[in-house]
Order: sequence, then C-alpha cells, then structure tokens
Amino acid sequence: MKAIKNSILAMALGMGLTACTDLDEKVYDRIDAGVYYQNEASVKGAVAAIYGQTSQTLAGENFFHLSEYPSDQITWRVWNGGLWGWDEAMKTVLSWHNWTSESTIINNAWNGAWTAIGLANLLLSDLEGLNASALGMTDAQLAQYVAEVRTIRAWNYYCIFELWGGALPLNTSASSVVPGSADPDWDTSCKKIYDFIATELDETVSALAKDDANHSMVNRANQAMNRLLKARLLLNAEVFIGEKHFDECEALSKEIINGVYGDYAIDDNYRNLYSMDNVKSPEVIFALAAEDGQGAANAISNVRTMVGMWYGYADYFGQSYDGIGAWNCVCLVPSFDNSGTVQSTGGSIGAKCFLDYGDKLGAPYERFDDRDIRKQNYTYDAATKTHGPGMFLKGVMRANFGTGDVLKADADRDGQDLVFVDQLGTFLNQGRDLEPVMSPRWGETNSGVRLVKYPLYPNDENGGFKSIDDVQFRLAEAYYNVAECEMRKGNSAEAKSYVDAVRARYYKSADRTAALSVPGPGFDSFDMDWMLSEWGKEYLGEGNRRRTDLRRFDKFTQGQWWFWGRATEDGIDLPAKRDRKYEWYPLPQTAISVNPGLIQNPNY
Repeated sequence: MKAIKNSILAMALGMGLTACTDLDEKVYDRIDAGVYYQNEASVKGAVAAIYGQTSQTLAGENFFHLSEYPSDQITWRVWNGGLWGWDEAMKTVLSWHNWTSESTIINNAWNGAWTAIGLANLLLSDLEGLNASALGMTDAQLAQYVAEVRTIRAWNYYCIFELWGGALPLNTSASSVVPGSADPDWDTSCKKIYDFIATELDETVSALAKDDANHSMVNRANQAMNRLLKARLLLNAEVFIGEKHFDECEALSKEIINGVYGDYAIDDNYRNLYSMDNVKSPEVIFALAAEDGQGAANAISNVRTMVGMWYGYADYFGQSYDGIGAWNCVCLVPSFDNSGTVQSTGGSIGAKCFLDYGDKLGAPYERFDDRDIRKQNYTYDAATKTHGPGMFLKGVMRANFGTGDVLKADADRDGQDLVFVDQLGTFLNQGRDLEPVMSPRWGETNSGVRLVKYPLYPNDENGGFKSIDDVQFRLAEAYYNVAECEMRKGNSAEAKSYVDAVRARYYKSADRTAALSVPGPGFDSFDMDWMLSEWGKEYLGEGNRRRTDLRRFDKFTQGQWWFWGRATEDGIDLPAKRDRKYEWYPLPQTAISVNPGLIQNPNY
C-alpha cells in the first residue's frame, strides 16, 4: 500500500469532507465513479487515499496534543522568561485542564477528524456500486477493499469517540444531508456510536486478509488489526457505555495472541518496532505507511520524532531534516521538584522525587528500573547502523550521539553547556521566581528529559527516519489487555506473567530475574496502580495516554501527579483533583454554530 498511497483521489474527493460542519458544502471536482474505476489498480489507489488521510489525522499533532498534554507523562512548557512557546496558551490550557469549546486545538482536531470519515463515506458509496468482474476482480477481492475502508472508518470513529463521546453525530452517508448528534440523550448516543463501531468491525473481519509471513498486509487493515481494535473497544466499554466487557476483551485478545487472526510474536529487540523496516517485526500488526517526501511523512515525523527536540538537535544527530521542526517546548513530565542546591547549568542537587511524595502517576523517567536498557541516552553507530538500546536524552549533551564536544544551549541559557534536567522550573528566575513545584507553564531551554523512541539517524541509501512506518497496532497490546483483565479479577500473578512476557526484553539476562521480581520504582506490589504504570512505560509517547489508560482507571481527573494541588498560576485554578467535565472534550463552538443538530456535551 505504501507504493500507491498518494492516489489522485485525495484531490478528486477533496471537496465535501466537512459534512458535519458545513451545511452548504458542494462537490465540484469529484471524478465520476464510472470514469475513475477501470481496474483493480484504480480501486487500490482510491482506498490508499483513505490510509493517507488517516495518517494525516490520527498520527497528526492535534490528536497527540489532546491525548498527551492533559496527562501525566508529557507536557508543553514555555521558556526564555515566557517569551518562547506560549502559543497563546493553546497547549498549556490542555495541561491546566481548563479548555473551552473555543480552544484552538480542539477545533483543529474536530475539523481534521471528519476528513478521513468523509472520504470513506464517499468511497464506500462508489465501491458498493461497482461490478467486480468488469474491473477484472473477484467478488471477494472487491469485498476485501470495502471491508478495509469500513474498518479504517471504524478506527477513525473510535478515536473521535474517545474525545467527544455522545456529542458526536453518526454520519455514514455520502449525501449532503447533515446529521446532528447520534441521539439527544448523551448515554443513548454513546450506545449508538459504540454499537456502530462494534458492528462495523464484526461485519468486516471475515472479508479482511490475514497477514502473511512477508507481512504484506501490515500497511492495510487486516484481521488482527480489526480484532485488536475491537478488543480496545471492549476494554474501554465501561468508559463509553457504562458496561463491563473485560471477559470478552480478554478472550478476544487471547485469540490474537494464539494466532487465530495471523501469526505474530513479541519482538526480542524493541528497537525493531521503531526503526527502518519495522514492518518486518513479528510484533507489528498494523502500521501507517510513511515515505520521505510523500504523503503524511512530515506530519507523522513531527509528532513521533521531533517532540522534545531542541533547535540544535542536528549537532547531536548528525543532520537536520527538511519539512519538520523541533519541538523544544515538549518534554517529559518532571520526576523531581525544584528543591535543593541550584546548579549553574540548571536544575538542582538534592531535589525531592515525586515518587517520594507518594505519587502513583507522573515521574515517567524515574518509573523505569535502572536496569531497564531503555533508561539510557539514545545512541547510534553510523558505521554498523546500530541503535543503542536507550531511548532518552538526559544530562550533558555532546555532539555526534554523545561522543563529541559538549553542545551549547540557546535562549535563556545561551552559550552555557546544554544539560537536560529531570525538573521543570525557572532556575534563572526569569519570568517568575523559582518554586519547589511550579505551574506547568514554566521551564527553561534545558528543562525536562527528552524521548527518542522513533530514532533520528542520518539519511542513507535506504532513506531517512521519515521513511519509518508508524506502528499503530502491535501484539504487546493484546498481552497487556489480558494482564489488565486478569488484574481486575484479582489475579495479580497471572497479570504479571503477561506483562513479563513483554517487559522481559528490556533487561539483560543477568538482570532479568531480579528485575522482574519487583514492581519497580514507586510501587510496593503488583496491583492496579502498577498495571497502569506498565501501560504508560510500554506506550510512552505514542499518543495514547489519556484515552487508552487514564480514563479507564479513573485517574484522568482524579489522579495525582506533579503540580496538581502543589502549584499556583495567576488566574488559573489548579486543584488537586480536576472537574470531571474535562473527561470529555466539548464540541467546538464553530461546529455547533453551523450545525444546530449537534448537541453540546452537557458538562459544557
């Protein structure tokens, strides 16, 4: 699918994609189906447009912002005395949990969300009217393409369902008739949308292909991807519709693990999941295709690789990259407060760790056991093209993957050695006096540990990092599904065995037994808090924290991490626990203005 993902249909269907926003939209440049569809290649090209748009939307930055910044692992902060990164508070309102129906990122996410769904609706109306034999195809081949589009549409719906819940319309038609919210009653609307997604997935799975030994289906909706999405829906059913479906989720996840929908295995080297040719990993079930210079490669790369990169990142990674920009405003949520003796390069000695505060959330870097191979700085050997096991940047930064001269900071610490600290504060007292725990708005250019999960390594004959496919579904999720379901039944030993099947790869053989025998930093037992933490470590930075984890554990507004109840910000209420209204996002006011059939989330 990578070879044909830039179909001309992306332009041909470019109009009429905002049906849930624009009441008067008309299609002016859509190619007649009888003219466009001549053979299987034209059908495949049209379907590829759906994947391309889904990459732009679901792997794009707006969905990342809405899932990660309000959560306990990644944050956006301003620095240089507050001059850089403020962005009119677009991102900081997410960390503060005080967004409104007029918040920019919510509006941007809404507008983008309907593009892939609108394309899918238009395409399905075309495909359902085609004659397979006239195109040189079998009925089964055409049915597979239809099933792919319906599955991808269901995935898009699932992702926006997690954000807007029962306020959503249920729009499955290519007509110009614009629906309102699925039902005037919030709970009934949630149930209708939930049932729609579940039915779509169940009705299409048998028409989809299983992946083969060559992973030829890894960039296309396949049976395992479909079933893992259904398991995700079941796992979160209590959040969506107030019903517990953990037993069904566990049974389905075990079927995936046991190879009912294709042969997969946990990869012994986790770096294979995020590096070139990651589609060959036995763990990868579905990945969005990416290729430097084409389609959504820049959008994908901005989110997964430039998060946390400072403006001088090229000196460390050996090269700069066109079409993407550094996100030095983003870093991991700090593991330490700002107490102790201030250092000249920033941070302090003797600070108190938030694990010592008793927090079960946040402090993501310190949640990793020191024996965990990931808890090292990221390195790369250009001669052997080998990635070191580490996935962080912390401490003194040196050129050439940590082997050269010490790099210099800019802005507020211009000319000083660049030393990333696991703290967030204004140690230079620029903009605001330093406090032990500060509002998430404040930091410096060297604040926060940086994550390098998808590597940035120099371009070579195989292309640069922007050609790494974006993994969205992998087998580890099925293992963690089973573990959580067992934990909820009180079977902590069984839950641990499924988590250990994945996390064993993160320890050297000499350390493995001892490391796996303890729950790790911040935990005394293998319990639900530990389970939530393991989800967080495994999927750190992958854009899922709010929707996949915190909501289900009722920690999104009720949990304690970092600054809640410990910090102040002028004009902003930062209580220890947040208002439950923020567990769902509001519909943008602009959407309601043009579509009076939409019913706002009742909490707003």
